[in-house]
Amino acid sequence: MDTAIAINERDPFISTKGKQKTSLKCDADSIAGCVSQRACVYCGARVVLNPITDALHLVHGPIGCASYTWDIRGSLSSGSDLYRNSFSTDLQEHDVIFGGEPKLKRAIDELVEKYHPKVFFVYSTCIVGVIGDDLEAVCKQAAAKHGIEIIPVQSSGFIGNKAAGYRAACDALLRIITPMKPLPRKKLSLNYLGDFNLAGEAWIIRGYLEEIGIDVNAVFTGDSNYDTLKKATMASLNVMQCAGSMTYLANKMQEQFDIPYLRISFLGMEDTADSLRRIAEFFGDANIIERAEQLIAREQNLVQPIIDAYKGQFNGKKAAVYVGGGFKAISLIKQFREIGIDVVMVGTQTGQQDEYDTIHELADDGTVILDDANPSELERFMTQQGANLLVGGVKERPLAYKLGIAFVDHNHDRKHPLSGFVGAVNFAKEVNSTLCSPVWDYMYDFGGDLHGTNSEA
Repeated sequence: MDTAIAINERDPFISTKGKQKTSLKCDADSIAGCVSQRACVYCGARVVLNPITDALHLVHGPIGCASYTWDIRGSLSSGSDLYRNSFSTDLQEHDVIFGGEPKLKRAIDELVEKYHPKVFFVYSTCIVGVIGDDLEAVCKQAAAKHGIEIIPVQSSGFIGNKAAGYRAACDALLRIITPMKPLPRKKLSLNYLGDFNLAGEAWIIRGYLEEIGIDVNAVFTGDSNYDTLKKATMASLNVMQCAGSMTYLANKMQEQFDIPYLRISFLGMEDTADSLRRIAEFFGDANIIERAEQLIAREQNLVQPIIDAYKGQFNGKKAAVYVGGGFKAISLIKQFREIGIDVVMVGTQTGQQDEYDTIHELADDGTVILDDANPSELERFMTQQGANLLVGGVKERPLAYKLGIAFVDHNHDRKHPLSGFVGAVNFAKEVNSTLCSPVWDYMYDFGGDLHGTNSEA
């Protein structure tokens, strides 16, 4: 690397397009000593399961873990709002010493009596993994007592990272969707995996698919509910948006229920059009294929002039991307090209090797590609590459603003949709509003440096 890395063990996780010939290392534990941007196992599990609208979520652990709840997510519901509540057993010192199972049993009894949920998730946290509470036994006993599905989510810390939480959530979902006996298959029907209905995005995509003649059987898990998920094995196809969170489930459903899957993305105009075509071609119905082309042509004619108007304001601008999954980073590289911005740094928290291979292929020479970055690396490479804009999540926002760099929120707490053709317009609009904000005129001097950075002590 041109820039020295403080922790040498990080070298294999960082590459520059056109310089390194070895593959980027990824999908490994974070290096000791780094302040990783990754989230914990519980966080990964909660991301996937939280949008199930009529589910009750109980966090078995200290009260702080329950802070990761509905108020930092933009998942919307067309029905129940039970998922907007979050409950905790609030484990204290006494529970750590003598065990938290009695407290957990009382909490389950109280919550079932008050809310009568159809499905109940109980999450283990770091401290539960240490003291050894048997969630499986407690949940099994409680399920028999109350006559509902009470599902343990094995999301204790110290056993992995956010990706391990995704798998724990998928294991919990498999308990729900596995039928007692095979269900009939619906011919022109699919499950939409990896969309959490942030700002109503699943509704946008459902509208596209229904317009071309395809039924959306179930969404995993945006605006989903218990009864809908129980019918998931009736679909003829799974389409997967967020590969990081749903590849495990898609593979399991293919193995156990013979449901094939496609990796798609509805982020950006190019990927949205390509995904609609691939889905239509899978079903092989000429009428569906024709309707898909008509929808794409109509939406592109509406959206392209708006995109072009924004594009003229971004000449010479450079973007950095640091997001959770590889699929999102891939789509963002294409999406930035649609609006005339070069991506000079791109990284993810949980990207897989095939995703990094695609990123490497798409990126321009000189682009820095990194896996599981820490804040000092993000700061170093954004500055080194001359990025004007960072796309990231809630943890990266303060870093961008401290560096005087524009920021676009691609996190789960956003309230505006970024999927589909309407999402492409919203993305260009947000890039314009932050990148072209007058505030930068007050932060930069005429030489392009932040005020005060060149001043002498």
